[in-house]
Amino acid sequence: HVQLQASGGGLVQAGGSLRLSCSATGISINEYTMRWHRQAPGKQRELVASITKEKIQSYAGGVEGRFTISRDNAENSVYLQMNSLKPEDTGVYYCDAQRLFYRYWGQGTLVTVSS
Repeated sequence: HVQLQASGGGLVQAGGSLRLSCSATGISINEYTMRWHRQAPGKQRELVASITKEKIQSYAGGVEGRFTISRDNAENSVYLQMNSLKPEDTGVYYCDAQRLFYRYWGQGTLVTVSS
């Protein structure tokens, strides 16, 4: 049974930082592309950042330079360091793992940025 457990969300003031974690069980993430998505209230889910098994990172335009995605295969986890947070970063953040036709989603963790 595959599970992705996201954690680290919370309430933070604008300009602050949070570090999200996503720990996987039931799979070894070594061969997976890992991604973070978010869903703001009343909006569709959007991709925030991704990191391939070769550790190639990519970011949505609005977070580049503020967010950093990383992975620790030994810990079977992926992380999202979020700095200089803005109110528009508010939302539920989800992680997913994908390899070929296999894709797994975690439950979300809520990030609220107050102005």
